[in-house]
Amino acid sequence: MVDMNTIIASNILTLLKKQNKKQTDLADALGTNKQTVNKMLNGTRMINAVELKTIADYLDVKMEELIRINAMHADTNIVHAFMGKVQSEHAKQALQLADELSDMILFHKKVRENGTAMMVAWEDD
Repeated sequence: MVDMNTIIASNILTLLKKQNKKQTDLADALGTNKQTVNKMLNGTRMINAVELKTIADYLDVKMEELIRINAMHADTNIVHAFMGKVQSEHAKQALQLADELSDMILFHKKVRENGTAMMVAWEDD
């Protein structure tokens, strides 16, 4: 699964490249060093809200643009993310089974919630 910090880092890197700006310039804008920015952009250090706002201002974009989930990251299902990383057929089958089971559990939970809601509506009348 792609975490939000990785998505934000990817968006920042894309904007830096598009605007022909360097990580060292971003570091200066944040009042930090290039190593810290590098950690932010490779996912080993979280970007806090104040830093995110400063980065948005530096790149002259809204914060929403930095946190936007594009089509490349749209599938955040952990099973699907791991599916491409496993090598053995047995592991792939196990992940597929886990995916199917989680879908069944979620479906059953939703059916129960709907059934409970329907019964309450009948009792109130």
